[in-house]
Amino acid sequence: MAPIPGSGLAKGLAVTLRTMTRKTVTEQYPDAQPDLAPRTRGVIGLFEENCTVCMLCARECPDWCIYIDSHKETVPAATPGGRERSRNVLDRFAIDFSLCMYCGICIEVCPFDALFWSPEFEYAETDIRDLTHERDKLREWMWTVPAPPALDPGAEEPKEIAAARKSAEKLAAQQTPPVTEPHADEQVRAAEGPTRAQGDSQQQTDQPRPSSPSSPSTSPPSDRPAAGDRSQPDPSASARPGTEPQPKQEGQE
Repeated sequence: MAPIPGSGLAKGLAVTLRTMTRKTVTEQYPDAQPDLAPRTRGVIGLFEENCTVCMLCARECPDWCIYIDSHKETVPAATPGGRERSRNVLDRFAIDFSLCMYCGICIEVCPFDALFWSPEFEYAETDIRDLTHERDKLREWMWTVPAPPALDPGAEEPKEIAAARKSAEKLAAQQTPPVTEPHADEQVRAAEGPTRAQGDSQQQTDQPRPSSPSSPSTSPPSDRPAAGDRSQPDPSASARPGTEPQPKQEGQE
């Protein structure tokens, strides 16, 4: 059966009429900014403080679009008698986005978290040579990097965050002078007062009391025999040589 002339045009007009009655889904860019996903690969941001010029990103880049220049700097010894150390200082970090294929290998291989994905995408240029952005521009894009997603409640704290927190707490403890409460010494003395008083009274109790002259129990011992004691000889008689002691008669004192 031969097609009816103009049937194709009628079908096309029918699709147009159905679409005209529906709500539009077109985003009015640039008047309205698009809502991008958190992991959008827009451009690469540089966190310069973490870069150690290890050159891993430039070596692993398949397009060789990363350019890094640096020089060595001597660091004096931290302690007397120590040896000096050398470190790399970053001079240039540039990425040619006309060659970049947004594979993300440089971000994955960076061992010090110096490169991050930024959702920024408005960096078009009229000249292809202007697509090579230096470290200043890459650092500006670093502040557009979204925060990482929250960890699970039972997840372990990242080692980097734990080390940074411990260093900050240690530095704050060194800078802050120790706070002493007023009258702390008086409170300590008041707490130790009853204990000391009790100990002093116990020591005084353990010491012997001074003897009084009126108590017979504490009188000093005497060499003279007591009255009526006949068992001991007379010391006066024994003191004279050649004489024998005579027994005493009853009733003689």
